[in-house]
Amino acid sequence: MAFERSRRPSDPRQAAEAAFKAATTKAPAAARPAAPAPQAAPAVPGAREMVSLRLDRAVLEHFQKDGPGWQDRVNAALKAAVGL
Repeated sequence: MAFERSRRPSDPRQAAEAAFKAATTKAPAAARPAAPAPQAAPAVPGAREMVSLRLDRAVLEHFQKDGPGWQDRVNAALKAAVGL
């Protein structure tokens, strides 16, 4: 009485596809509580904030022609322009 049994208990292609799927599929993220919204720091009178600003070359040259302190002059001109 001969048993008709293969040497491998499973199909190697199916096993490889299952392993690939397991390795490339992200597990669903666990539900996390939402992070609290960041609160703005209290304003400090006279404090300045570093920013990046694009200016026309002519405007930059106008403020830089008098030498150091050109950023203060740009700040003063902007304050005057907005009425502060």
